[in-house]
Amino acid sequence: MKYWVATAVFVIVLLFVDTYNLLVTIRLNHEVNNLEDSIVKIEAAINREKDNKKSISSIDDKERLAREEYMMKRPDEDIYTRRTENAEQ
Repeated sequence: MKYWVATAVFVIVLLFVDTYNLLVTIRLNHEVNNLEDSIVKIEAAINREKDNKKSISSIDDKERLAREEYMMKRPDEDIYTRRTENAEQ
């Protein structure tokens, strides 16, 4: 009987009282999974940007990218943009 009590106390200590108890371990595993997902997304974005960098080889391509992506313009130009209601900002 005393071995069962000692085992039960040991299990309770491990599950709830210990520094790295079950709840903390589950939360940390969830956080690690979220961070790993973020790493995958960031690596995909890096690869897209590397591909974009490779595709820009001439001055015309650089100017097109600057105009389309960053809304840059020449000093004597005006730029007009259209926004739709469901456009993401």
